[in-house]
Amino acid sequence: MSKSLVLTTQPPVIWSTEDLAALRWAHRHLEHPSLAARLSNVVGTPFDRAFKLLPLSWHKRLRRGVEGVLLRLLEGVVGSMQRLPPHPAHNAMHRALVMGTGAAGGFFGPAAVLAELPVTTALMLRSIADIAHSEGEDLSSLEARLACLEVFALGGRSDEDDAAETGYYGLRLALALHFSHVSNYGVGTTVPGMLRFVQAIAARFGVVIADKAALQAVPVVGAATGGGLNLLFLQHFQNVARGHFILRRLERSHGMVVVREEYERLAGEEARKAVPFSTMEGW
Repeated sequence: MSKSLVLTTQPPVIWSTEDLAALRWAHRHLEHPSLAARLSNVVGTPFDRAFKLLPLSWHKRLRRGVEGVLLRLLEGVVGSMQRLPPHPAHNAMHRALVMGTGAAGGFFGPAAVLAELPVTTALMLRSIADIAHSEGEDLSSLEARLACLEVFALGGRSDEDDAAETGYYGLRLALALHFSHVSNYGVGTTVPGMLRFVQAIAARFGVVIADKAALQAVPVVGAATGGGLNLLFLQHFQNVARGHFILRRLERSHGMVVVREEYERLAGEEARKAVPFSTMEGW
Protein backbone atom coordinates (compact mmCIF):
# COMPACT_ATOMS: atom_id res chain seq x y z
CA MET A 1 0.00 0.00 0.00
CA SER A 2 1.49 3.31 -1.03
CA LYS A 3 1.63 6.11 1.45
CA SER A 4 0.52 9.53 0.38
CA LEU A 5 2.88 12.39 1.11
CA VAL A 6 1.24 15.15 3.08
CA LEU A 7 2.91 18.55 2.85
CA THR A 8 2.36 20.89 5.74
CA THR A 9 3.13 24.56 5.85
CA GLN A 10 3.72 26.74 8.86
CA PRO A 11 1.04 29.37 9.44
CA PRO A 12 2.23 32.92 8.73
CA VAL A 13 3.53 34.85 11.69
CA ILE A 14 1.22 37.61 12.83
CA TRP A 15 3.36 40.52 13.94
CA SER A 16 2.01 42.87 16.57
CA THR A 17 2.19 46.58 15.83
CA GLU A 18 4.71 47.05 18.65
CA ASP A 19 7.00 44.21 17.55
CA LEU A 20 6.98 45.30 13.91
CA ALA A 21 7.74 48.90 14.87
CA ALA A 22 10.60 47.70 17.08
CA LEU A 23 12.00 45.56 14.26
CA ARG A 24 11.86 48.48 11.83
CA TRP A 25 13.65 50.70 14.37
CA ALA A 26 16.34 48.05 14.83
CA HIS A 27 16.84 47.68 11.07
CA ARG A 28 17.19 51.42 10.59
CA HIS A 29 19.84 51.81 13.29
CA LEU A 30 21.77 48.62 12.55
CA GLU A 31 22.05 49.12 8.80
CA HIS A 32 22.63 52.90 8.79
CA PRO A 33 24.90 53.69 11.73
CA SER A 34 26.72 56.62 10.00
CA LEU A 35 29.17 57.09 12.88
CA ALA A 36 32.09 58.34 10.76
CA ALA A 37 30.07 61.11 9.14
CA ARG A 38 28.64 62.26 12.48
CA LEU A 39 32.07 62.38 14.13
CA SER A 40 33.57 64.26 11.18
CA ASN A 41 30.78 66.83 11.30
CA VAL A 42 31.56 67.65 14.94
CA VAL A 43 35.15 68.59 14.13
CA GLY A 44 34.64 69.68 10.52
CA THR A 45 37.65 67.68 9.34
CA PRO A 46 37.57 64.61 7.04
CA PHE A 47 39.20 61.42 8.32
CA ASP A 48 41.84 61.19 5.59
CA ARG A 49 43.38 64.47 6.77
CA ALA A 50 43.08 63.61 10.45
CA PHE A 51 44.72 60.20 10.06
CA LYS A 52 47.92 61.81 8.76
CA LEU A 53 48.46 63.24 12.25
CA LEU A 54 48.83 59.78 13.85
CA PRO A 55 51.97 57.59 13.50
CA LEU A 56 51.60 53.96 12.36
CA SER A 57 53.06 52.66 15.62
CA TRP A 58 50.20 54.32 17.50
CA HIS A 59 47.61 52.19 15.67
CA LYS A 60 49.37 48.98 16.77
CA ARG A 61 49.39 50.12 20.39
CA LEU A 62 45.72 50.99 20.14
CA ARG A 63 44.81 47.55 18.77
CA ARG A 64 46.61 45.79 21.63
CA GLY A 65 45.05 48.16 24.13
CA VAL A 66 41.52 47.48 22.87
CA GLU A 67 41.97 43.70 23.10
CA GLY A 68 43.30 43.89 26.65
CA VAL A 69 40.54 46.24 27.80
CA LEU A 70 37.74 44.05 26.40
CA LEU A 71 39.13 40.91 28.04
CA ARG A 72 39.49 42.57 31.44
CA LEU A 73 36.11 44.27 31.45
CA LEU A 74 33.85 41.42 30.34
CA GLU A 75 33.61 39.73 33.73
CA GLY A 76 33.60 42.73 36.06
CA VAL A 77 31.35 45.15 34.16
CA VAL A 78 28.76 42.76 32.74
CA GLY A 79 28.85 40.35 35.67
CA SER A 80 27.68 42.99 38.13
CA MET A 81 24.51 43.63 36.10
CA GLN A 82 23.02 40.18 36.70
CA ARG A 83 22.35 40.99 40.35
CA LEU A 84 20.06 43.92 39.49
CA PRO A 85 16.30 43.62 38.86
CA PRO A 86 15.05 44.50 35.34
CA HIS A 87 14.76 48.26 34.80
CA PRO A 88 14.79 50.81 31.95
CA ALA A 89 18.27 51.56 30.61
CA HIS A 90 20.05 54.55 32.19
CA ASN A 91 21.23 56.05 28.88
CA ALA A 92 21.36 59.67 30.07
CA MET A 93 23.56 58.86 33.05
CA HIS A 94 26.09 56.97 30.93
CA ARG A 95 26.15 59.78 28.36
CA ALA A 96 27.00 62.34 31.03
CA LEU A 97 29.84 60.17 32.32
CA VAL A 98 31.45 59.58 28.92
CA MET A 99 31.24 63.29 28.12
CA GLY A 100 33.43 63.88 31.15
CA THR A 101 36.08 61.42 29.99
CA GLY A 102 35.90 62.85 26.47
CA ALA A 103 36.48 66.36 27.76
CA ALA A 104 39.68 65.18 29.42
CA GLY A 105 40.79 63.45 26.23
CA GLY A 106 40.03 66.54 24.18
CA PHE A 107 42.05 68.73 26.55
CA PHE A 108 45.16 66.53 26.49
CA GLY A 109 44.87 65.48 22.83
CA PRO A 110 45.37 62.07 21.18
CA ALA A 111 48.06 61.07 23.67
CA ALA A 112 45.30 60.76 26.28
CA VAL A 113 43.21 58.34 24.20
CA LEU A 114 45.05 55.22 25.37
CA ALA A 115 44.76 56.36 28.99
CA GLU A 116 41.09 57.25 28.53
CA LEU A 117 40.29 54.00 26.68
CA PRO A 118 39.71 51.68 29.69
CA VAL A 119 37.40 54.16 31.42
CA THR A 120 35.38 55.06 28.32
CA THR A 121 35.09 51.43 27.19
CA ALA A 122 34.01 50.34 30.67
CA LEU A 123 31.26 52.97 30.68
CA MET A 124 30.18 51.93 27.19
CA LEU A 125 30.10 48.25 28.09
CA ARG A 126 28.15 49.07 31.24
CA SER A 127 25.61 50.98 29.16
CA ILE A 128 25.40 48.14 26.62
CA ALA A 129 24.81 45.62 29.41
CA ASP A 130 22.19 47.95 30.90
CA ILE A 131 20.32 47.99 27.58
CA ALA A 132 20.63 44.21 27.29
CA HIS A 133 19.20 43.86 30.80
CA SER A 134 16.26 46.12 29.92
CA GLU A 135 15.48 43.91 26.89
CA GLY A 136 15.26 40.79 29.06
CA GLU A 137 18.74 39.30 28.63
CA ASP A 138 20.00 36.92 31.33
CA LEU A 139 23.44 38.36 32.00
CA SER A 140 24.43 35.35 34.08
CA SER A 141 24.76 33.40 30.82
CA LEU A 142 27.91 33.38 28.72
CA GLU A 143 25.90 33.90 25.53
CA ALA A 144 24.32 37.12 26.79
CA ARG A 145 27.66 38.50 28.00
CA LEU A 146 29.34 37.79 24.69
CA ALA A 147 26.35 39.35 22.92
CA CYS A 148 27.23 42.55 24.79
CA LEU A 149 30.74 42.38 23.35
CA GLU A 150 29.30 41.77 19.87
CA VAL A 151 27.89 45.30 19.94
CA PHE A 152 31.41 46.73 19.66
CA ALA A 153 31.88 44.82 16.40
CA LEU A 154 28.38 45.50 15.07
CA GLY A 155 28.93 49.22 15.67
CA GLY A 156 32.24 49.12 13.80
CA ARG A 157 30.84 48.69 10.30
CA SER A 158 33.40 49.72 7.67
CA ASP A 159 33.30 50.87 4.06
CA GLU A 160 34.50 47.39 3.11
CA ASP A 161 31.45 45.87 4.84
CA ASP A 162 29.14 48.17 2.90
CA ALA A 163 30.90 47.34 -0.38
CA ALA A 164 30.54 43.61 0.31
CA GLU A 165 26.91 44.14 1.46
CA THR A 166 27.72 42.57 4.82
CA GLY A 167 24.68 43.34 6.91
CA TYR A 168 23.80 42.76 10.54
CA TYR A 169 23.11 39.05 10.25
CA GLY A 170 26.20 38.52 8.11
CA LEU A 171 28.39 40.00 10.86
CA ARG A 172 26.59 37.97 13.53
CA LEU A 173 27.26 34.81 11.56
CA ALA A 174 30.96 35.65 11.27
CA LEU A 175 31.19 36.31 15.01
CA ALA A 176 29.28 33.09 15.75
CA LEU A 177 32.14 31.11 14.19
CA HIS A 178 34.42 32.49 16.91
CA PHE A 179 31.75 32.12 19.59
CA SER A 180 31.49 28.36 18.94
CA HIS A 181 35.06 27.97 20.21
CA VAL A 182 34.32 29.54 23.59
CA SER A 183 30.78 28.30 24.33
CA ASN A 184 32.07 25.56 26.63
CA TYR A 185 34.24 27.84 28.75
CA GLY A 186 33.59 30.37 31.49
CA VAL A 187 33.88 34.08 30.87
CA GLY A 188 36.93 34.48 33.05
CA THR A 189 39.06 32.10 31.01
CA THR A 190 41.67 33.18 28.49
CA VAL A 191 41.46 30.15 26.22
CA PRO A 192 42.57 30.64 22.60
CA GLY A 193 38.95 30.61 21.43
CA MET A 194 38.07 33.49 23.74
CA LEU A 195 41.11 35.43 22.58
CA ARG A 196 40.15 34.93 18.93
CA PHE A 197 36.61 36.08 19.67
CA VAL A 198 37.87 39.24 21.38
CA GLN A 199 40.42 39.84 18.61
CA ALA A 200 37.66 39.63 15.99
CA ILE A 201 35.67 42.25 17.89
CA ALA A 202 38.70 44.43 18.62
CA ALA A 203 39.59 44.47 14.92
CA ARG A 204 36.36 46.37 14.19
CA PHE A 205 36.05 48.36 17.40
CA GLY A 206 39.67 49.45 17.08
CA VAL A 207 38.85 51.04 13.73
CA VAL A 208 36.21 53.35 15.17
CA ILE A 209 38.42 54.11 18.19
CA ALA A 210 41.17 55.10 15.75
CA ASP A 211 38.70 57.28 13.83
CA LYS A 212 37.80 59.12 17.01
CA ALA A 213 41.45 59.45 18.07
CA ALA A 214 42.39 60.81 14.65
CA LEU A 215 39.82 63.56 15.01
CA GLN A 216 41.12 64.34 18.51
CA ALA A 217 44.52 64.90 16.90
CA VAL A 218 43.10 67.89 15.03
CA PRO A 219 44.39 71.07 16.75
CA VAL A 220 40.94 72.71 16.94
CA VAL A 221 39.57 69.91 19.10
CA GLY A 222 39.38 71.05 22.69
CA ALA A 223 37.77 69.80 25.86
CA ALA A 224 34.23 70.73 24.79
CA THR A 225 34.57 69.08 21.38
CA GLY A 226 36.17 66.01 22.92
CA GLY A 227 33.15 65.64 25.17
CA GLY A 228 30.87 65.98 22.15
CA LEU A 229 32.79 63.27 20.29
CA ASN A 230 32.39 60.89 23.21
CA LEU A 231 28.68 61.66 23.43
CA LEU A 232 28.11 60.85 19.75
CA PHE A 233 30.32 57.80 20.14
CA LEU A 234 28.23 56.42 23.01
CA GLN A 235 24.90 57.33 21.40
CA HIS A 236 25.95 55.38 18.32
CA PHE A 237 26.76 52.23 20.29
CA GLN A 238 23.66 52.63 22.47
CA ASN A 239 21.52 52.63 19.32
CA VAL A 240 23.34 49.60 17.94
CA ALA A 241 22.95 47.83 21.28
CA ARG A 242 19.23 48.62 21.42
CA GLY A 243 18.72 47.30 17.90
CA HIS A 244 20.81 44.18 18.59
CA PHE A 245 18.94 43.25 21.76
CA ILE A 246 15.54 44.10 20.28
CA LEU A 247 16.22 41.50 17.60
CA ARG A 248 17.42 38.96 20.16
CA ARG A 249 14.24 39.56 22.20
CA LEU A 250 12.08 39.06 19.11
CA GLU A 251 14.06 35.92 18.24
CA ARG A 252 13.26 34.48 21.65
CA SER A 253 9.55 35.01 20.93
CA HIS A 254 9.30 34.16 17.22
CA GLY A 255 12.49 32.27 16.39
CA MET A 256 15.60 33.52 14.59
CA VAL A 257 14.52 32.29 11.14
CA VAL A 258 11.23 34.19 11.26
CA VAL A 259 12.83 37.40 12.54
CA ARG A 260 15.66 37.24 10.03
CA GLU A 261 13.23 36.71 7.14
CA GLU A 262 11.22 39.77 8.17
CA TYR A 263 14.43 41.77 8.68
CA GLU A 264 15.64 40.88 5.20
CA ARG A 265 12.20 41.64 3.76
CA LEU A 266 12.56 45.15 5.19
CA ALA A 267 16.02 45.41 3.63
CA GLY A 268 14.60 44.41 0.25
CA GLU A 269 11.74 46.87 0.64
CA GLU A 270 14.23 49.64 1.37
CA ALA A 271 16.39 48.69 -1.62
CA ARG A 272 13.39 48.86 -3.96
CA LYS A 273 12.56 52.34 -2.70
CA ALA A 274 16.14 53.46 -3.32
CA VAL A 275 16.23 52.21 -6.95
CA PRO A 276 13.76 53.80 -9.41
CA PHE A 277 11.53 51.40 -11.35
CA SER A 278 12.55 50.79 -14.97
CA THR A 279 10.00 49.74 -17.59
CA MET A 280 12.81 47.87 -19.36
CA GLU A 281 14.48 46.14 -16.38
CA GLY A 282 11.92 46.32 -13.58
CA TRP A 283 13.18 47.03 -10.05
